[in-house]
Amino acid sequence: MIQKYFIETYGCQMNVYDSELVATLLEKSGYTECDELHDADAIFLNTCSIREKAEDTVHNRLTNFQHLKRKNPNLIIGVLGCMAQNLKNDLLESKPWVDVILGPDSYRRLPEILEERKNKLNHLVDTRLSRFEVYEDMFPNRREGINAWISISRGCDKFCTFCIVPFTRGRERSRLIEGIISETKQAVADGYQEITLLGQNVNSFRTPEGDFPDLLKAVASIKGVTRVRYTSPHPQDIDDRLLQVMKDHDNICNHIHLPLQAGSDRILKRMNRTYSQDEFLSLAEKIRLYLPDCAISTDIIVGFPGETEEDFLQTLNVIRQVGFDSAFMFKYSSRPGTKAAEYTDQIPEDTKQSRLERLIELQKNVSLIANQKQIGKTLQVIVEKESKKSSEQWAGRTDGNCWVVFDKGNEQINDIVNIKITDAKGITLFGDRIYEEVQV
Repeated sequence: MIQKYFIETYGCQMNVYDSELVATLLEKSGYTECDELHDADAIFLNTCSIREKAEDTVHNRLTNFQHLKRKNPNLIIGVLGCMAQNLKNDLLESKPWVDVILGPDSYRRLPEILEERKNKLNHLVDTRLSRFEVYEDMFPNRREGINAWISISRGCDKFCTFCIVPFTRGRERSRLIEGIISETKQAVADGYQEITLLGQNVNSFRTPEGDFPDLLKAVASIKGVTRVRYTSPHPQDIDDRLLQVMKDHDNICNHIHLPLQAGSDRILKRMNRTYSQDEFLSLAEKIRLYLPDCAISTDIIVGFPGETEEDFLQTLNVIRQVGFDSAFMFKYSSRPGTKAAEYTDQIPEDTKQSRLERLIELQKNVSLIANQKQIGKTLQVIVEKESKKSSEQWAGRTDGNCWVVFDKGNEQINDIVNIKITDAKGITLFGDRIYEEVQV
């Protein structure tokens, strides 16, 4: 009898990549993917612990799975990833119907564990962190999309005081460039035009073969790679060599995600971010010197412990000075086990919410100004999907990572088209397809 699996993924692009790895392992073991929970013999949630809200979502989802277990006692329910690593004891106590708990360095054991689970009723747990596991010899089972996520490193050594990642994914280690090149070539052969290199701090990549600028140059030089992206870099590790590589290769996207987190030197120091406001502003200026049209996006946390109104205003000031094209903005979420969770000067929830709303309002205006500068330009867009608001329109991204919506013609998903931008609303551009004249 063919056994079926179902995977739900929460969190970052790294989790998407890991779910693709897990799918590969399951299918090599004789499982096939199914689209409906009720048809599955094994259900896996690949989880995120970066914020409390993400954990609450998974807890609620697991509670809903309890009735599936009652209907089918042979159903295997598994929790994978960061939450499994961080909250295994809580999961075992509060969700006894969960059968398998695997941390992000233990996926190779999944086929063995599933076989073992058929013969035993006890919970099977493996959350050991590795200093070496990078899944070097495994290529993920990609299903859809135009973007191939490729993990180049795992773990993190930065130890920002708000972040749980070093504790859930372990210390930083890099893959071999040779393996990354092989995976990229396979992705291109499978029809993927856009490659995104992934790492917790992608630009701290180091191997005996070379560092991140060397890797980026090598990937950009592969035949058939139309676009190369990477995420997320740490401001500390962006240097002239990296910017020069980006300048020298047209297929490296003109976009850098540059996490600010906070604009106040005092808060940055408490976060252990290892740069000052002035250093961040100088870096943004250098990026635009090398890459004048480069889009810069960011991450910002409001309401970090001890953040005063003056600290918050400094963050707003940095946003105005840099003119970020877009931003991911969050209220600080205390993560047990991190240093920031021990701070006694936590910010009231209503203050955090008020600051977040002010931040969002400012960034909306800044993004709109940035996007209005694109009106009248003709930009290259890869068609990715139907527009959310109309089945008569396509949506795709520019190399600056901005979404563009335009009326459907004879294009297909994955086509590269030229769009003349006619309007900008919020973080979205609108335009018309430009057809190249055919020489007779």
